[in-house]
Amino acid sequence: MREEQRASGEGGAHEGILRRQAQRESAARTYARSLPIVPVRARGLTIEGADGRRYLDCLSGAGTLALGHNHPVVLEAVRKVLDSGAPLHVLDLATPVKDAFVTELFATLPPGLAADARIQFCGPAGTDAVEAALKLVRTATGRRGVLAFAGAYHGMTAGALDVSGGAEDVRVARLPYPRDYRCPFGVGGERGAELAARWTETVLDDPKSGVPEPAGMILEPVQGEGGVIPAPDSWLRRMRELTAARSIPLIADEIQTGVGRTGAFWAVDHAGVVPDVMVLSKAIGGSLPLAVIVYRSALDAWEPGAHAGTFRGNQLAMAAGAATLAYVRENGLAERAGLLGARMTGRLQGLAAAHPCVGDVRGRGLMLGVELVDPEYGTGRPQAAPAGPGATAPAGAHGSDGAAHGHPATPPPDPELAVEVRRQCLDRGLIVELGGRQGAVVRLLPPLTLTDEQAEAVLDRFADALAAAERALRSRPTGPSR
Repeated sequence: MREEQRASGEGGAHEGILRRQAQRESAARTYARSLPIVPVRARGLTIEGADGRRYLDCLSGAGTLALGHNHPVVLEAVRKVLDSGAPLHVLDLATPVKDAFVTELFATLPPGLAADARIQFCGPAGTDAVEAALKLVRTATGRRGVLAFAGAYHGMTAGALDVSGGAEDVRVARLPYPRDYRCPFGVGGERGAELAARWTETVLDDPKSGVPEPAGMILEPVQGEGGVIPAPDSWLRRMRELTAARSIPLIADEIQTGVGRTGAFWAVDHAGVVPDVMVLSKAIGGSLPLAVIVYRSALDAWEPGAHAGTFRGNQLAMAAGAATLAYVRENGLAERAGLLGARMTGRLQGLAAAHPCVGDVRGRGLMLGVELVDPEYGTGRPQAAPAGPGATAPAGAHGSDGAAHGHPATPPPDPELAVEVRRQCLDRGLIVELGGRQGAVVRLLPPLTLTDEQAEAVLDRFADALAAAERALRSRPTGPSR
């Protein structure tokens, strides 16, 4: 009876909570617009809303929840700190909890970095760690400029936005990021990656390129918000070689890719690359706010207080983070993510063969993306204008080039369809998010604890939602007015 009363009370409050949120929160809110739910309980993959509905969460706090919601080892670690009477707010003072976290984190780092590393605790969000990394390399090198990549996303503060795609800071040189689908060079594959690397090498070595010697290069081993685009291992190794030969610190942004997400503990491990700086957040806090940078000791040229933050001593986050890191390491969850992700990719590719609206399936480990395109492209049906830059790049699916036939082979992205797929997924109890240049990539970021049965349930719901979205939009208007 008590459970029924609680559910009834929560359900009655559902609409009121959403209404008050819309009235009182800023216009900048994001996820709340597309996911009109009121979570009240969660465990593992599942969220229960105040209206009594249950959802399979493949957003995972934008990749924060490596072990899913309220994992027992995380809850136990938090309870242990609370029960101990330890202080929860300590600025940057040394504590047993912090010591245990750093020890566990260093045990997972690439050996070439862990043996000679320093760590800086930053503010609670990854964007602050990006700011710290940029400040670090500028201090260490005495230079100001930074190399970054088209399509990147590194956070929402001013410096982080400068090195994200779309920024216009003259101190940031924007370089091509290799991609098979919509390759900027029209070839894709290893050839496209090689051309991207050559472009970077030319920019660095041409005295008339307009790019002075930079303070550092920042890259994502897999671009997440940019549309789930994995960098080829060969290209990552080339970036390491080019920067090392020119004494340019290499910064790897592993905020979303880290802690087993891509099938290795850190995404740079796939290529055997050891960066000079690693930017870490999201999953390292075990679902609580925590952000750090780890870097080679030779870069540690800061003066005391050069980078600080009031909430850099979050003891609960460090305890939850240490428990998460240890659980992922001890239970081989990174390897599990690689195997399960490959199986899920295979089934998604099967959907692509049956649905012309699926332009590309890509990702690494349990960081998956499905790019949706206009299925009528090239059939003679009137077309809307391209959705944005790169929408009709000369690369076709998997790098093919159709320019010789008088039009690009790759259909334009279909953000309208992607929004409808997300809505249909939510109707079926599946939470997904969108990304990519035009918001046409459906992103799947399930927890690393995902079971085989849960993976099948996720894919079943996605397939059903995809078919329903196609039916719903089949009669939409055509032409530029669409």
